[in-house]
Parts: sequence; structure tokens; C-alpha cells
Amino acid sequence: MKKLVIIGAGSMAEAMISGIGASGLLPGEQIWVTNRQDIGRLNQLEQKYGVKATYDYNELFAKADAVVLAMKPKDAASAIEEIRTYLTDGMLVISVLAGVSTKAIEAAAGKSLAVVRAMPNTSAAIGKSATALAVNDNVSALQTVLVKELFNTVGLTAIVKESQLDAVTGLSGSGPAYIYYLVEAMEKSAVEIGIDKQTAKQLIIQTLLGAAEMLSKSDKEPAQLRFEVTSPGGTTEAGISILDQHGVQTAFISCIKEATAQSKKLGTLLGNELATGSRRF
Repeated sequence: MKKLVIIGAGSMAEAMISGIGASGLLPGEQIWVTNRQDIGRLNQLEQKYGVKATYDYNELFAKADAVVLAMKPKDAASAIEEIRTYLTDGMLVISVLAGVSTKAIEAAAGKSLAVVRAMPNTSAAIGKSATALAVNDNVSALQTVLVKELFNTVGLTAIVKESQLDAVTGLSGSGPAYIYYLVEAMEKSAVEIGIDKQTAKQLIIQTLLGAAEMLSKSDKEPAQLRFEVTSPGGTTEAGISILDQHGVQTAFISCIKEATAQSKKLGTLLGNELATGSRRF
């Protein structure tokens, strides 16, 4: 790849720029970025990462190999409307727009395109994202390898069916927020039982890191690992019994299902908006 264009300059765009640059996959001068109107933000990215920024679409898209759609989903219809004439058959279009299907993107562009949908999460900012990728029929094997290389710079990647992406959004896309929610509760409980917040935070973080490492390296199922910590009549069993009484596991399952349903709902709304916008041309 000789030129990557990113439309949008938010936190996900910056995470990708940072990861790609740090990995050495592409030098900064081969990454071009633009946004709707925040020139200050573009200048910041130029200075920090050595990328190129412009509002001149002829310059932006000239000889581009791949284009990342990283604007806010609510801005997708107007953004694709503006750039549709610059999207060519040979370009790889990579979308990080939650819920927006590959067909909706093609409909908005008014042409057949090679489109990859990516669902990273905010841990991309530290190179620890869990990113699911879904490709349409126009994406070549070489382009699939290319997009995996791009997202491997910000964490782990997995190829899934597009029909699974709403579930991925509910599970790992929103997943970091569920963990932060749990940590909030653990911090509050620590204060109530007499542990200062700073000490509690250090202990909680290390506990999470250790548990994640165990899950990563052990062949045992999570239930077995939990069982091995839970001695009959012990402290862990007492704590787990309260979680069971409050239906915490059931609540987490419902949480992920609801987030998945919301992703489907938003995707339908955004897809309709994109399709409606495309019929104006």
C-alpha cells in the first residue's frame, strides 16, 4: 500500500494512525486525513504523527489505495455524498461505522465497491483492540490480507460474517465499557470496606490483568478457573453467592443481547438514511 486516506479525525482515526505508524507498516507521509471542518485537529495530527492533511479532495484521493470511513455514523450520509465521485473500483473502502452494512455503503456511493466493515473497540488507542472484520464479495484475497495487517497494528483481528457484526458490537465493541462498569463497582466497594481508592485501583487493575492472562494462556474453561478459586465455605463462594442472588450473570447476558439489538436497530436506521440519500443522485 502506498497511500491510505482516513475520513474523520476522531479517537479511532488517531488510534489507527498511531498503531500503523508505530508498527512501521506505513510512514506518516503515506497516511492522509481529513475531517468536516476542524483544521486545528488536523494540524495536531500532522504535527504529532507526520501525516498529511487536506480539504482538497483531488489531492486527498489521488492514487489512494484504501479509504477508511471513520466519521461519526450520523455524518456518514453527508460524508459519502461528498466523496462518492472519488471512490473508484480499485479502492478498498474500510468502514468503522457501527451498524452500517456494506450494501448500504455501496448504495450511498451509487456503485459497486470493495468494502470491509471493521468493528474495533476503544482499546485500539493502546494497541489492544479486539477487531472483527467482515468483507463483501468485491474484496480480493490480497485486500483482505492488507486490512488485517492494518488492524493488527492496533490489536487482535478476526474475520467474521457480516451478519455477526451486530453481535460483535454488543460483545467486544461495547465490551470495554462493561469492564469499566465492573471496576467502578469494585472501587466503590473498596472504599466502603476501608481500602483507599488509589490502592484499590492498583489491586483491581492487576487482578484484571492476571485473570485476562490466565484466560489467555490456560486451556481451562472460565467456569473451571472460577471453580478453582472458589473453596467450599470460603470467601469467594460467599461473594459469588451474592452475585448469583442478584442475577449478575443473567444481567450481563441481557446487557449484551440488548446492545446487539440496539446495533441492529441503529444499523437499520442508518442504512435507510444512506439509501434515501443515494436516491437523490
